[in-house]
Amino acid sequence: MSERITPAVQADISALSALVNGAYRGEGSRKGWTTEADLLDGIRIDETGLKAMLQNPAETILTYEDADRLVGCVALEKKGTELYLGMLTVWPEAQTAGIGKKLMAAAEKLALEQQCQTITITVITARHELIAWYERRGFRATGEKKPFPDDPRFGLPKQPLEFIVMKKELAE
Repeated sequence: MSERITPAVQADISALSALVNGAYRGEGSRKGWTTEADLLDGIRIDETGLKAMLQNPAETILTYEDADRLVGCVALEKKGTELYLGMLTVWPEAQTAGIGKKLMAAAEKLALEQQCQTITITVITARHELIAWYERRGFRATGEKKPFPDDPRFGLPKQPLEFIVMKKELAE
């Protein structure tokens, strides 16, 4: 298997947009267990947002390729001694193959290289199976909640939504 995890570059933007939006929203996303199609309409991210992320020196998007095909990614943003992790994505047909775990391991390695002590994530509170997945990987709820953005660039909620904030302490 020719799998590799590398930082995304500008040339990856179109493929990243297709991956993230296809994995989270729409009918195709229902083939995987991480779909948000029942919670949100619209897109997860646009190419302008991805470009801005790649231009931010504090942000890195790691891509996972298998046989030269983009099948996963994760966005990471350094905030002091904390690394914010978002947009963990695996193509629906490739889910349950351990790709998410490999991306998480790469994110933790990057966090330690950048002297981060914690990784923070936000998860939609209605995504119970995803919260449990993160808990199995050492994340714990902080008790903090955040509102879902009132911005169509991040999707159109079908019901009231909010985020739970979770953290994982890192050990060298």
